[in-house]
Amino acid sequence: MSFKTQTPDFIAELKYRTTDEGGRQTPANSGYRPQVKFPFSKMTTSGQQTFIGQDSVKPGETVQAEIMILSPQFFENMLEIGMTFELREGSKIVATGKLIKILNEELIKKKASI
Repeated sequence: MSFKTQTPDFIAELKYRTTDEGGRQTPANSGYRPQVKFPFSKMTTSGQQTFIGQDSVKPGETVQAEIMILSPQFFENMLEIGMTFELREGSKIVATGKLIKILNEELIKKKASI
């Protein structure tokens, strides 16, 4: 499975759950590809994370990351700054995220015109 582009779709702040909260038992390295789950959709997509300013993140830590999603076409016109999402390994939620910058303009939710 390879990504079609080499550019990230958005930047997010990620809060990794501790092991006691049901998160990972080991650190996640930059390049990690958990599933991304937005609250408005039942669908998940793989999202490759590139951590900003560090190579790995331990359970319980917060990090900013550039994220490139595998299937951006399914999320066109749906994302907004401040939106939250989950990072999953199967059914297990390992982290939560908050969008801080959307880089792929096709993903930005269009404002309704009156």
